[in-house]
Amino acid sequence: MRWRRGERSGNLEDRRGRRLPGLRLPGARGGVPVRGGLGLGALLLLVVVGMALGVDPLALLGAGLGGGTRVQLPGDAPAGDAPPPVGAATSSPAEEQLVDFVSFVLDDAQSVWGRQVQGYSDAKLVLFRDVVDSGCGYARSAMGPFYCPADRKVYIDLAFYEELRRRFGAPGDFAQAYVLAHEIGHHVQNLLGTERRVREAQRAQPGQLNALSVAMELQADCYAGVWAHSTARRELLEHGDLEEGLAAAAAVGDDRIQEMATGSVSPESFTHGSSAQRTHWFRAGFESGDPSACDPFRGAPRI
Repeated sequence: MRWRRGERSGNLEDRRGRRLPGLRLPGARGGVPVRGGLGLGALLLLVVVGMALGVDPLALLGAGLGGGTRVQLPGDAPAGDAPPPVGAATSSPAEEQLVDFVSFVLDDAQSVWGRQVQGYSDAKLVLFRDVVDSGCGYARSAMGPFYCPADRKVYIDLAFYEELRRRFGAPGDFAQAYVLAHEIGHHVQNLLGTERRVREAQRAQPGQLNALSVAMELQADCYAGVWAHSTARRELLEHGDLEEGLAAAAAVGDDRIQEMATGSVSPESFTHGSSAQRTHWFRAGFESGDPSACDPFRGAPRI
């Protein structure tokens, strides 16, 4: 993707140097998390544990690539407690370049949506390591990137991008851009009232909880495609970028994750959509460039 390094976004909140006292992670000492988070191994373990307990395994993963669901950790204080101390974040030149890139994508995507949605207000992007305290509660990096509607912030541990490349087989800067654009898509849903209507419908129709969740995630994929369409029109895309975005959408399909974790697929437990569904709706947004074309709720329970 063609982009330029510049001043970092005013909507970027860097918490990579922040530690949450009293929370002990695997490999941590004295309650201070060690760099690296839980990674895909722990992510897959959560899937297996969820299935063994009869719990929706993707609910244990939270809202990785969308949703704002959080996991309350044992011994956690309620959200809203005094913020933990902040220290200097150790980083590498490569990571700082990645920070500049996500800053560029954040501002570019929100500029596009600012022209599409009347009264659009920007989301914040929070960079963190291992564990974060969000408006939706504490969350581990194993949940993957997520959007919290309560505080209108996107949360990303940049280590996820290495997992996306190495374990999920989805390399490239536009694969990374797709992830962030999807989460901004959830912010658009929040501003338009879609998120609220879906949650209300889920409470009224608990048997349709997963179907409604899938539809909302697929719409966020389509919204990511709408932004990608804009980048193509402005000649920001390079050869292979679209394929990188499609590969990332396919990599995080429910069927792909379940197959990796257990060797089997349970469509009835899908919460984000299959690889085929996710690539279909990302491409639909990319080809149309029109948010009104992003309606995976057709055929789903009414909201």
